[in-house]
Amino acid sequence: MIQTEDLSKQFGDFQAVDGVTITVRPGQVLALLGQNGAGKTTTVRMLTSVLAPTRGWARLAGYDVAREPDKVRSAVGVLTEQHGLYLRMSGEEYLDFYGQVYRLDAVTRRKRSGELLDYFGLDEVARRPMGQYSKGMRQKLALARTLLHEPPVLLLDEPTSAMDPESARLVRQSIASLRTANRTIIICTHNLVEAEMLADHIAIIYRGRILTQGTVEELKLALLGPAEYQVRVRGNWRGGTLDLPRGVTLLDEAAAGPRFRVEDPVESNPILLKQFIKSGVDVVSMQEVPRTLEEVYLAAMAKMTHA
Repeated sequence: MIQTEDLSKQFGDFQAVDGVTITVRPGQVLALLGQNGAGKTTTVRMLTSVLAPTRGWARLAGYDVAREPDKVRSAVGVLTEQHGLYLRMSGEEYLDFYGQVYRLDAVTRRKRSGELLDYFGLDEVARRPMGQYSKGMRQKLALARTLLHEPPVLLLDEPTSAMDPESARLVRQSIASLRTANRTIIICTHNLVEAEMLADHIAIIYRGRILTQGTVEELKLALLGPAEYQVRVRGNWRGGTLDLPRGVTLLDEAAAGPRFRVEDPVESNPILLKQFIKSGVDVVSMQEVPRTLEEVYLAAMAKMTHA
C-alpha cells in the first residue's frame, strides 16, 4: 500500500530526508519515530505529494507521488498536528464543506458525514459550533474528515499531541478501530507508549535516515538482546545446582528467585522448569521481564551516539 525507495529531500545544503526505504502492507500500522527535525514531517509531506522528492521515489496505493499527485491525494487521509478546524462552523457543516472539497455529491456527503459522526460519537453535537467542542471531540472530528472520502491510506501526525489523558485515550481507541485489512496507517508520534499500543511495525528515523525498522519484538531482540525471565520461588532462593539448557544464562540470584536470559524460550523454558522441579524448588511463577519500546528507542539512539 505504501512503498518508498531511496526517498530523499534536500533544501539547499540541508539534507532533510536521506534514502528512506520502507514498505507498509495493507492492514499494517507503521509508527515513524524520531526526534524533532529527524525528517518525519518532511517524509509525510513527500508521501502526500506536497513536496517533490529530490531523489528516489514513493508510491501510495499504487500511485507515484511525483507523477500522479492528484490520485495520491484522493487515496490518502491526512491528520496534521495543526488540523485547522473552523470553530464557527458546526461539525456537520465542516464535514459537508470538506465533502465538497473532495468532490463528493450531496447524497454521498450526507451519508458519509452521518455515518462518521455516529461512528465517532459526535452525532449529538453535530450541529453545535466546533468552538464548543472539547479537544478530544475536535480531534475525532478531524479524524472523521480524513475518512470522509474513504481513503485506503491514513497519515496521522502526532494524533494525540497536547491532549488530556481521557481525550487521548478516546482518540487512540478510534485509531485502533480504523485498522482493517484494506487500510494502511502511518503514525508519526513522540509518544512511545502510544506507538507500542497502536503499531505492529516500527521505523526509527534519525537525521533523515531510517536507523532500524521491524516489529516491536524484532527490534527488542536486535537492540536489547534475548528475552529475560524472572523466576519467583516459595521461600528464599539460596542458589542451586541447575543444569542450564543451551542458550540460557543466569543473570541474577536475588532472594525471591533467579533471573535468566533465554535465547529460545519455547525450547529452553520447559527444560528449565524441569530442572527446578528436579532440584526440589517450588516455582511460584516464571515471567518474561517487560521491555518497552522506550528502551528500544533509547538503545537505537545510544548506538548512533557511539557509532
